[in-house]
Amino acid sequence: MAARRFDAFVLFAEMRTGSNYLEESLNALPDVTCHGEVYNPTFLGHHNRFELFGFDMDRRERDPIGLLDAIIAQTEGLPGFRLFHDHDDRVVERVLPDPRIAKVILTRNPLDSYVSRKIASETGQWRLTDARHLKTARIRFDLAEFNDLMDQLMGFQRHLRRGLQLSGQAAFHIRYEDINDPEVLNGLAAFLGSEARVEATSTKLKKQNPEDLSQKVENYEEMLVGLRDLDRFGLSVTQEYEPPRPAGVPGFVAHPEVGLLFLPLKGAPEAAILDWMGAIGGVGRDALLRKMSQKDLRQWMKDHPGYRSFSVLRHPVARAYNSFCRFILPTDRPIYEEPRKVMRQRYKLPLPAKAPGTDWTDEMQKAAFLAFLAFLKPNLAGQTSIRVDTAWATQSAILQGMANVTLPHALIREEEMQAALHDLARATGVTDPPHPKPEGIPTPIALDAIYDGTVEKAALDAYRRDYLNLGFQRWKEA
Repeated sequence: MAARRFDAFVLFAEMRTGSNYLEESLNALPDVTCHGEVYNPTFLGHHNRFELFGFDMDRRERDPIGLLDAIIAQTEGLPGFRLFHDHDDRVVERVLPDPRIAKVILTRNPLDSYVSRKIASETGQWRLTDARHLKTARIRFDLAEFNDLMDQLMGFQRHLRRGLQLSGQAAFHIRYEDINDPEVLNGLAAFLGSEARVEATSTKLKKQNPEDLSQKVENYEEMLVGLRDLDRFGLSVTQEYEPPRPAGVPGFVAHPEVGLLFLPLKGAPEAAILDWMGAIGGVGRDALLRKMSQKDLRQWMKDHPGYRSFSVLRHPVARAYNSFCRFILPTDRPIYEEPRKVMRQRYKLPLPAKAPGTDWTDEMQKAAFLAFLAFLKPNLAGQTSIRVDTAWATQSAILQGMANVTLPHALIREEEMQAALHDLARATGVTDPPHPKPEGIPTPIALDAIYDGTVEKAALDAYRRDYLNLGFQRWKEA
């Protein structure tokens, strides 16, 4: 006999998607055994069962992976089980990256699943083997409840898709409408590596409530009205393709004596914060702890219980202008020399070949800045040859990168940092904290001099992610 392709399989499904029916058909294959909802919070495998392979509910809670190992070791043929979004996350994270565990993903129209689930809850009938015992009911559609369910299911599906992508796996996708098709079932058998085939699917279970939705939902017209605003295809979702960023721990700044940890966002206030931290306790800016490893950071956190970490946000328009004036407009920044050259030659940004002089006007500054903003939109989407530099990456992406290690306890807006940093320092035990000084943008041409609706719109197009995720208003209204 040839070696098995898989050690086990997991059937990712949800309530009322036909997973019972599919399991019955799979168990008709002599070399396949599906053990049911092994990680259901209220039973073990199937309704009113609470033990499997020597594991009771308590032991399963303590050692869910041990149960998985027992299933694989003690099942004749290919073992499998059903796993839903509200089952044990520990098992999801164990099986998802494992290529030796086959993934079968069963889906159904979520509205049909929702209505079927509500009817089953009303009647208490979750399985039907004889149509004479059919129980029916009409239910009321609850839009808020349905939206909550959709959020949970779609989030779980996104998690599965990303896990499969990152591990280079392919799943067998099957729809509710396909589970009664012997040809599809035989395709699934081939995918799992079964040597058996079926001529027909299981007839033990019967379809419940086959009527049209209008006959099953009391407030059918109200449901239709509520669903009109449902963005089924995600048309209103802004696609975000900005490359993920590392945590950037070496850039974190810790106070050597006080429990203050600064997580800088390049392009936002930084120098003023370092001066402020250095003034606390009179340690000086040079004494601040920088270029830490993750091990150093963890040790500092242990040494400073009750510490406060923080980042200072800058309005997207002002931050883009700061990055433009500090890193793109000058010609004496070696690290930005190559990107600047490409911006000028390939992307036609009207940047001066030499450092701007007295002949550089407000109109030239505005034109160059608008061109930079127009360049940022495709750059952040990964559509240019120039790297997405930390100086102009979205603050949202930088914060997401930090979250891989730690999150700032406080996100402080630049215009509020005087009072907010004062309170933050006092929370760490500093009795008389200094006040941070404002940090301006290094340019002789103030943003006010070139700002108008065109600049605002261009910045919004480029930094939509920050405007939406971080809740910024228009710059003039901030």
